Amino acid sequence: MSGDHPTALRVAQSAISNTSQTAFGIVVMIDDALTVCPEPSSKIVGRAQGIYASADLSQAALLMVMNYVFVEGKYNGSTLSILGRNSVFLAARELPIVGGSGLFRFARGYAFAKTYFINTSNGDAVVEYNVYVQQY
Repeated sequence: MSGDHPTALRVAQSAISNTSQTAFGIVVMIDDALTVCPEPSSKIVGRAQGIYASADLSQAALLMVMNYVFVEGKYNGSTLSILGRNSVFLAARELPIVGGSGLFRFARGYAFAKTYFINTSNGDAVVEYNVYVQQY
């Protein structure tokens, strides 16, 4: 969310977003790098593109709608679609895989998210996702 070329941008907010402890009502568009390892210098294999919104008045929890768009190797051009709740301060979170395209057509599964790094001052974060997919 910071720096010269942010990959996450706040595009909307509610009237109470600035006074809410959970930033309830903010909406953020993302086009983040998908890398092999959590280190930002790791090889890019795709993009995490989508939207998330703060959707809980009492705790930091996001509604996430995201596509993993693969740009490398045999999965180049294929996508995985994620739709679910992300309680960001839990040690590990599970989000459902609800579909995909290309080699992931009809995919179902889940992704475990674990925060690798977070800067609560500016919103920058690195999140590790371990994805388990069943294809048909």
